[in-house]
Amino acid sequence: MSDNIKAFVVTDSTSSFSQDELEDMPLIVVPMNVVLNGRNYRDGIDITADEFYQHITATGDLPQTSAASPAGFHAAFKYAKTDVLCITVSSQLSATYDSARTAIELAKEENPTQRIELLDSGTAGGAQALVALVAARAANAGQTLEEVTKVARQVAQCVYFIGVLESLKHLQRGGRVPRVASWAASLLNIKPVLAIWPGEGKVRMIERPRSKPKAIERVLNVIERKSGGKPIHVVVMHAAVPAEADTLVARIRERFYCVETLITPFTPVIGAHTGPGLLGVAFYADE
Repeated sequence: MSDNIKAFVVTDSTSSFSQDELEDMPLIVVPMNVVLNGRNYRDGIDITADEFYQHITATGDLPQTSAASPAGFHAAFKYAKTDVLCITVSSQLSATYDSARTAIELAKEENPTQRIELLDSGTAGGAQALVALVAARAANAGQTLEEVTKVARQVAQCVYFIGVLESLKHLQRGGRVPRVASWAASLLNIKPVLAIWPGEGKVRMIERPRSKPKAIERVLNVIERKSGGKPIHVVVMHAAVPAEADTLVARIRERFYCVETLITPFTPVIGAHTGPGLLGVAFYADE
């Protein structure tokens, strides 16, 4: 980490960062919470993605999740000491944004000189990670809070999230889709393709292919349309299907000019609602 840090970046664990990606970066990840069999786990700290997917596959447990706490954000702000840009998962998907806002009010009472900006990323997962990464790199280069916030907002306005579900079973169990829709999707072997478009902040279903290979082809077609032939930054995410993620990265590198490609497991707080087998892509194109 540079000695010339003027701002820190704080985000929540929906971003699905691995610990390796956090090394030597002015970036702090505040854990959300996963509840299994009545026990609370801090996402990415008390339970890893691999451990989580192994557990729910073996037991069939229905996990619950909760937002990152104000206390967690407050501790991150105190640790940073300097100015902070706090980037959260879409406020339409979680109460985490409100938790961060509460923590900011408390932090300002304790340290009025510390400036904290709050940015709703309008997205989740690897797309949120791309927003946080560009901000953290700017901070590591010694840029000011205003400059760090500016580049983060620019990426947030053009980053895409696309995911292919193995099934609708977990969404149905969590009450997010009607039971009949889940049953019909299973019967027809449909692999729903979900997306979060820039600026919308909510999940939409964009395709209903009847096989995973067809669903992946739809994802690649979306990348082609939305990137317009420009260089892209890519994060491939997976829920306990690392081999599929590796194959998808290889296909993306063959088809597009990639400035960077990262692979990360989906955090348990996302996997709790989608189940194992989810494969996703987040990307934005350079201007």
